[in-house]
Amino acid sequence: MEYRSLRTMKIIKTLSVLILVFFVSDSYSQELRKINQEAFFPGEQLKYRVHYGFMDAGEATLTVSPTLKTVMGKTCYQVVGEGRSVGAFDWFFKVRDRYESYIDKDAMLPLYFVRDVREGGYKVNQKVKFDQVNCIATSEKKAIKTPKHVQDLLSAFYFARTIDLSNAAVGDTFLIHTYLDDETFPMMIKYVGKVVLTTDKGKFRCVKFKPYVMEGRVFKEQEGMTLWISDDKSRVPIRAEASLMVGAIKMDLQEYTGVAHPLALIK
Repeated sequence: MEYRSLRTMKIIKTLSVLILVFFVSDSYSQELRKINQEAFFPGEQLKYRVHYGFMDAGEATLTVSPTLKTVMGKTCYQVVGEGRSVGAFDWFFKVRDRYESYIDKDAMLPLYFVRDVREGGYKVNQKVKFDQVNCIATSEKKAIKTPKHVQDLLSAFYFARTIDLSNAAVGDTFLIHTYLDDETFPMMIKYVGKVVLTTDKGKFRCVKFKPYVMEGRVFKEQEGMTLWISDDKSRVPIRAEASLMVGAIKMDLQEYTGVAHPLALIK
């Protein structure tokens, strides 16, 4: 039972997304890419509820600091992702996760990442500095070579919201190289099309995606997860669902404030 709960809460953490300690004074001698994004602005906050079957399992909050920060001479968004278990899940497997990322405002690339995870008896506290010019990520344990334009788990979520979908065709895939635990992996997302999604907050026009996940360990199949993103300029995730080896899990948007543009809510 405890092992199954551990696997379940791992998925909650992943969906919840779903994360300032040592700042360095050196600045880049080269310019990074330029992305003029309008999907989100400082001050945005998104709150989600996570369900395992019919049970409330957790809640997650994604926040963009209302003020911009300076890291390595670059103007950055400070974004924070927090996840916690609730209800019966909290009785036997307490989760308190915090992720923090400082994202170059112009390049939409992370420069500094903090991961503070508390899941039952499992604890991780990691701080990572990204040299995006020389493609090196340095944690307390080691430095590794990374692919160009690598993202951490949290910054990948915000970068994905800036992808231009104006010419996307059903079946198109998007690749995001992602860093976690001193390793990198390719995150693939397939565009499925446009749909109307009914939630307890109303009906939303959405674009639908299928991320490719690891089959056989936690997920039933490679395309076992589905994401619905608001079909508007803000690109806010409305719902995420995943079919697990045991049961299914769902994350729904509950509250949103400070969004850059009105969401595609059908009145």
